[in-house]
Amino acid sequence: MKNPWLLRFPPRPGARVRLVCLPGAGSPASLFHPWSTAFPESVEVCAVRLPGRGGRLREAPFRRMEPLADALAEALRAECDRPLALFGHSLGALVAYEVAARLRHMTGDAPTALFVAAHKAPQLGSARVSCHDLPDDELLAFLGRIGGTPPPLLARPEIRRLALPALRADFELDFTYTYRERPPLDIPVSAFGGRADAMVTESELDAWEARTGKAFLARRLPGGHFFLTGPAGPRMLSLMRGALLAPDSPASLTPAQQAGRRRGP
Repeated sequence: MKNPWLLRFPPRPGARVRLVCLPGAGSPASLFHPWSTAFPESVEVCAVRLPGRGGRLREAPFRRMEPLADALAEALRAECDRPLALFGHSLGALVAYEVAARLRHMTGDAPTALFVAAHKAPQLGSARVSCHDLPDDELLAFLGRIGGTPPPLLARPEIRRLALPALRADFELDFTYTYRERPPLDIPVSAFGGRADAMVTESELDAWEARTGKAFLARRLPGGHFFLTGPAGPRMLSLMRGALLAPDSPASLTPAQQAGRRRGP
């Protein structure tokens, strides 16, 4: 059955691992479409399509983290028929973390890895960017400063009318985020940031290390908040590919070996 939460770029029924990607505030799921060519057939690249945009435009967007993370974790339970890794950019990093924590308890089989970009660690709280209640012109000016969706595109009345409600909901969701104390994840975590990103400092990125009891990698790459769409993007994807395809990683195991690992000794 088709999962309304996911777009697959493209479907790969024989893939050994599923990489589920969450976009940042106001960013479309199509941001991750080019990633399919960066990974081999053993990795299925999926993007989360949130309510209030794209084919789910008629649905009300989420404005608080708890109900969103609960609903998305429940939707991803059906995707745990094979190892699952999560990637999140900006707001998507917070959502990915919250979903990873929930899946650990819901399925008994945690995601195999968490990749995050352009957001400080969850225990440090929200990005504290109160854009959700700005006038339209000021909100568009802020978007112009950080990159991402081109302001001229959102300045078009028909696009603006459709996109701004979900965009405001995303910023409100981040602004109202409150971290809930829990044990570190028992999976590797990789955190990426842009060296010119004024929204995330190096120490705030490094603080993600506290959210894992396994291996941790932090890399600051050339670019700003949307460094992943610039020249540094391939470098980040190379590091992610190396982590997913390393010897003894889920993507390197046969289905029988994966089943044996889940059953344990």
